[in-house]
Amino acid sequence: MADFDVQVRTEQGANPWEEQEQLFDERISFFREFLDNDYNRGDYKNAIEQMLTAGERRLAVNLDHLRDYNRETADGILTAPSEYLPAFEKAVAEVAERVYNPTRHTVNPSEEVFHIGLRGSFGEHHVDPRGIRASLIGQLVCVEGIVTRCSLVRPKVAKSVHYCDETKMFSSQEYRDATTPGNPIPTRMTYPTEDESGNPLTTEFGYCVFRDHQTINIQEMPERAPPGQLPRSVDVVLDDDLADRVKPGDRVQVCGTYRSLGSGQATSTFRTLILANNIQVLGGKSGGISAPNITAADIRNISRIAKRRNAFELIARSVAPSIYGHEYIKKALLLLLLGGVERNLANGTHIRGDINLLMVGDPSTAKSQLLRYVLNIAPLAIATTGRGSSGVGLTAAVTHDKETGERRLEAGAMVLGDRGVVCIDEFDKMSDADRVAIHEVMEQQTVTIAKAGIHTSLNARCSVVAAANPVYGQYDEQRKPHQNIALPDSLLSRFDLLFVVLDRIDEARDRQVSMHVVQMHRYLAPGVEVGTPVPDQIGYQRLSFEEAQVDNEEETPVFEKANRRVGARTTGRGAGEEVLTTAFLKKFIHYAKSRVRPVLTKAASDYIVAAYAELRNAEMPESRHKTMPMTARTLETLIRLATAHAKARLSQTVEEKDAHAAHDILTFAIYKETVSEKGAKRRRLNVGDDEDSSDADDAADEVADQLQRMDMYV
Repeated sequence: MADFDVQVRTEQGANPWEEQEQLFDERISFFREFLDNDYNRGDYKNAIEQMLTAGERRLAVNLDHLRDYNRETADGILTAPSEYLPAFEKAVAEVAERVYNPTRHTVNPSEEVFHIGLRGSFGEHHVDPRGIRASLIGQLVCVEGIVTRCSLVRPKVAKSVHYCDETKMFSSQEYRDATTPGNPIPTRMTYPTEDESGNPLTTEFGYCVFRDHQTINIQEMPERAPPGQLPRSVDVVLDDDLADRVKPGDRVQVCGTYRSLGSGQATSTFRTLILANNIQVLGGKSGGISAPNITAADIRNISRIAKRRNAFELIARSVAPSIYGHEYIKKALLLLLLGGVERNLANGTHIRGDINLLMVGDPSTAKSQLLRYVLNIAPLAIATTGRGSSGVGLTAAVTHDKETGERRLEAGAMVLGDRGVVCIDEFDKMSDADRVAIHEVMEQQTVTIAKAGIHTSLNARCSVVAAANPVYGQYDEQRKPHQNIALPDSLLSRFDLLFVVLDRIDEARDRQVSMHVVQMHRYLAPGVEVGTPVPDQIGYQRLSFEEAQVDNEEETPVFEKANRRVGARTTGRGAGEEVLTTAFLKKFIHYAKSRVRPVLTKAASDYIVAAYAELRNAEMPESRHKTMPMTARTLETLIRLATAHAKARLSQTVEEKDAHAAHDILTFAIYKETVSEKGAKRRRLNVGDDEDSSDADDAADEVADQLQRMDMYV
């Protein structure tokens, strides 16, 4: 194969326009040869036929195939796309005309304009919104981010045709601006209403050419933004078939030309945007969330930890080790991070797999600190506060664009946190109207908008972790839980777990907490020795128990070093206990959440049925109160918790011990006490023996039938 020379061969006295046309024709013939060549792995000739059959007008081309065929041309497309892509699109049109068959194809190539959608490896041109610089203007870039705003799809005129009654003549005008693909010469954008002689013109809309036009805003992914800095964003222009392909909250990868537009004012700064030629919604098991790099050695260590007898206790102990106590809350947070199994039934019913958790208690009980650790460990986490958030700020809002004057749909925190965790601190400070807005999100996991002529439904598949203070500041144990919490049952029932955190006075426990806090203040950052001056670069380092950054190719340390661990104790309860490193814990949670999908066994299902029936029909003394209502959602809570516990063991089946662990955590959240093994065995033996339990048996049979209809047995 002969190399294709992209340089212009200047001859003495040659016409520059003729040289440009000759170079354009050479590029067309090269791209036509590339599409017809049997060498390339893409089989693009067959892809063009499929494109015509499906009625599409955009051919997806892998840049790696073109790079294998001719590297110089691939590099030229990256650095000067406006010079190469028009020739490429012309070559696609010529090949399409050659393979066109009216009996099989729905698109006539002679009447359509074809486009190129690029994908593959972009090298240094693969950036995020924060990495876009002025040196990339006019070049091809590939940007990944989350869609935060979408404008309405509007028709944009590309060519108008006019008729004059006085002269009986037709006239046409084309419109090109800085957002037109390719490298066109801009034309005047004034729409003609009369000809040169002043005769009125009538627009013939049937002969005019319009194209769909939409502008979206892509923001840097929250988990990739540096801590303490605002996420960067960039505007993207979508034309023709790319319009209306994404919605707010989607994680997308956009390939296009980075351009600058004049601001129209006497200033030296310019507005920039991306003219997209391809857009892909990031999907898969992770939903487009950036995942940690898990090596083969990490997988072996993860499997070794999961096979331990005390694996769940070890992993739960590694959640927020700098906070003393709260063992059951830490276990619940671990189950929340692992999550259950989301199910979409054949009849269209959606059963959420995400777990919601609420902590209510006295001040200074580490509720906010637990939220911060969830933000640090979760692959995707959005933080917000009750006082600083409104209902539309959490869900979605219809905003007004000052530049175009049209309305846009802007995603809120829960839509941006799709497939992640949303942490809401000071939950009790929210107004009732704002709290009502999240009812739909917490159960149906969607946000439905019907405002200003915009009717849509956005995905908000996220877990909610909230912290609130009691009504009277301090939790009054003489009052019932609902009098202290002051939240409606319709909202409390949507939380799978509700923990009441009390600050009781106990001298022995206060001494242990004091020792733990003092030990935490003796923490030394990696690389710092006792008695040596602290360097400036780590003087303001965030208090953390994670090790120094490790190369992605190296094995991640599994256990923390006791002498460096935050809150490590050498005496007393908890001395010498193993704790996983933060980096390894992140990898374990991501691996277990994305790779394991447990299903219920018959023994686990029977246990859950019996446990649910007992919780619903248990008689309680007046001194014992439930923190939350017992509804049918409690049954689904048991299933989700048991499934998440099975994920912690990397098990593909939910066994009875998983159901017992879930029942234990749920009972602690409801009554602040645990289920003993003896009591659990007695309950399983006595189910159905008492004549007065016929109603409970009927309820248990009904629940079993529901589980069987959901096809959740092995």
